[in-house]
Amino acid sequence: MNIDEFVTNNEPKEGGETFQLENSKLLDVDLDGAVIAKAGSMIAYSGDISFKGKSSAEGGLKGFLKEKATSEGTSVMEATGNGHLYLADDEKKIQILELDAGEEISVNGNDVLAFESSVNYEIRTIKSIAGFSAGGLTNVSLVGPGSVAITTHGEPLVLRPPVRTDPGATVAWSGTTPGSHVDRSLSNMIGQSSEETYQLDFTGTEGFVVVQPYEERQLQE
Repeated sequence: MNIDEFVTNNEPKEGGETFQLENSKLLDVDLDGAVIAKAGSMIAYSGDISFKGKSSAEGGLKGFLKEKATSEGTSVMEATGNGHLYLADDEKKIQILELDAGEEISVNGNDVLAFESSVNYEIRTIKSIAGFSAGGLTNVSLVGPGSVAITTHGEPLVLRPPVRTDPGATVAWSGTTPGSHVDRSLSNMIGQSSEETYQLDFTGTEGFVVVQPYEERQLQE
């Protein structure tokens, strides 16, 4: 293609949503106010936008940055102003979720890309699975109303309880809370160090669980 065709085919799309995808791995935030985003996810912006890091705040962002229960942390930033903010995270696929007022989803901290300032957030550590893989211990509870962008390695799979999942492959859940399960047969078969020995156990028949075709390997406490 010639230069004009290249520019036309790849320039930002017109749209009226605050969060919209330019492609499956690039989020366009039509910013008019404030948004919370994963630090380091900004690839470009236009307009009058300023950024500041958030190390502590009402709702537990201090825990978001470094939670005692996990060896991993997720830094976040607040973008304020007017313009277009373009976000991406290591070529992971982006899913946009619209939360109604009072609607809640819990997301692995590493998989939160951005959310609107109208969304309430809180760090939650599931004590019943203390000692498990860090991927399933500390999550960000996001409560609507507002848009939330989460990321997955590859296409997500949404499952209904009852189901057990590998913590390293578990991205999010809603309407259900996991307990713990240890599968000793897997331990004997593939070794004590495998995260597959330790599983998240979602019981009942309500809610859903989001998993990805990828296991994020993280150290145990």
